[in-house]
Amino acid sequence: MALPGRLRALILAVALPLLFLSASEAGTVGINYGRVANDLPNPAAVVQLMKQQGIAQVKLYDTEPTVLRALANTGIKVVVALPNEQLLAAASRPSYALAWVRRNVAAYYPATQIQGIAVGNEVFASAKNLTAQLVPAMTNVHAALARLSLDKPVKVSSPIALTALAGSYPPSAGVFREDLAQAVMKPMLDFLAQTGSYLMVNAYPFFAYSGNADVISLDYALFRPNAGVLDSGSGLKYYSLLDAQLDAVFTAVSKLGNYNAVRVVVSETGWPSKGDAKETGAAAANAAAYNGNLVRRVLSGNAGTPRRPDADMDVYLFALFNENQKPGPTSERNYGVFYPNQQKVYDVEFVLGGNSAGGGGSSGKDNGGLGWQDNGGVNAGNAPAGAGGGVKATSTGEAWCVANAMAGEERLQKALDYACGPGGADCKAIQPGAACFEPNTMVAHASYAFNDYYQRKGRTIGTCDFAGAAYVVNQAPKMGKCELPSTV
Repeated sequence: MALPGRLRALILAVALPLLFLSASEAGTVGINYGRVANDLPNPAAVVQLMKQQGIAQVKLYDTEPTVLRALANTGIKVVVALPNEQLLAAASRPSYALAWVRRNVAAYYPATQIQGIAVGNEVFASAKNLTAQLVPAMTNVHAALARLSLDKPVKVSSPIALTALAGSYPPSAGVFREDLAQAVMKPMLDFLAQTGSYLMVNAYPFFAYSGNADVISLDYALFRPNAGVLDSGSGLKYYSLLDAQLDAVFTAVSKLGNYNAVRVVVSETGWPSKGDAKETGAAAANAAAYNGNLVRRVLSGNAGTPRRPDADMDVYLFALFNENQKPGPTSERNYGVFYPNQQKVYDVEFVLGGNSAGGGGSSGKDNGGLGWQDNGGVNAGNAPAGAGGGVKATSTGEAWCVANAMAGEERLQKALDYACGPGGADCKAIQPGAACFEPNTMVAHASYAFNDYYQRKGRTIGTCDFAGAAYVVNQAPKMGKCELPSTV
C-alpha cells in the first residue's frame, strides 16, 4: 500500500495540493452560550473571549439585549431563540411574532449578524403540550421576517432532541415517533425545504455511551480508532457514535419524503468534564477528546456520515461555560469548555492550526505548502492515553501520530502517499516482507507512515493531521507485532 517509487512521488508532489479540501469546503464550528449561572463574566468580556479563541458563530437561548449589543460589529454570526414559553403566543398571533421579530432581530441587524432563529428548544421533550404549536409559530416568525425583508439572511428552525425518534439502532432503522412523524415532522421539513432552512438536531453520544458503557466502546464514542460497528440493514460501517445518531435522523427524514436539500445542523453536542458516580465517562480528558476530535473533523471537511459522506456539517458545541445553576445531575453543570473565570476546563482549539489565543499556528511549510494544517494533538500532561482531541501538540513526553479510520481509505491513501513520498517519511518497514508490513491494512500502514513523518518533524504543530486523516495519541499504538517509535 505504500508508495512504490520515485515517479509516483514526483507526480504526487504536483498533484496533491488538489486533493485536499479548502476551508471553504469544510463545515463550521460554533458554541452555545448559555447563562444559567450567577458567576459568569459580563457579555462584553464574553464576546472578547470568543474573539480571542477564534469562535465565529454563537447560539443563544434568548435575545438578551446586553448580549446582542456586545456582539454588534464583531463579525460573529448569531442564532437567537424564541423560548418555549412564547411559542403559544407566536403561533396564535401573527402580530405577536411580528412584534417579537421587530424587537429582537430587526432592532439589532445587521450590526449584530443574526443568521438564525431557533423557535423553541427540544419542544417534543420539554414542552410536549406545545408540540402542535411549533410549526405554526415557525411559520409566523418566518412571515414576520419576510415582511421586514429579513427572510433571506435569517433562517428559522427548531432544535429537536433524539427522543423524537422511535428507533435509532441500527441507523438504517431510524424512524420518527408515530405521534410526531406526520403531524409535526413532515410539516416542519416541508417548511424548512420551502424556506431554504435547515434541520437543527441536538445529539449527545455521551448519553448513549454512559447508559450503555458495557456494550458501546469509548473509542467509538470519542472519534478514536476502533473496530467499527456494521449496520446489517444498510451494509454501512460506522466508526463514530455521532455518525450513527445522525444517520438515524437522516433515515427517519427520508421515510417522510425527499428532503435531501434540507441540511442538518448539529445545534448542540458536547461531553461533560465531570459527573456523578453513575455518569460513566464524564471526565475532562474525554471531553477534550470528543470536542477536539469533532472540531478537527468538521473544520478539515471530513464531517460526512456513511449515509451522507459528502455532507458538510455545521456544529455548535455545548457549551461555552460551566453553568452552576442548571438543575439535574452534576454533568449538567459541567459541559463548559471554560470556567466562569475564563480559564479553559481543558484545551481545545476552534480553528485549525491552533491559531486561537495561546495556541501556536502552522505555516504549512512542513507539508510542502499544500494548504492544510494540523491543530495539534493531545498535550501529554493533560490528557489520558489515546485521548485524541484538538489540543496543542507537545514536543516533550511520548507521543505518536496514528491514522483516523473515519477518514476513509481514499483519503488515507492520498495522505499515505504524501507522507511516504514528498513528505520524506521512511516507509521501507511497511513494504511486503518487511517488519511492519503486517497487519496489511490501510490504517496500520498509514499509521506507521504518519508517525514516522510526525517524529521526523519534531512532533511540532502542523505535522499530524493530514486534512483530518491523522491525530496524536500518548499511548503506544498496537499494530500487531509492529511497534511504532516515539522518536526517530
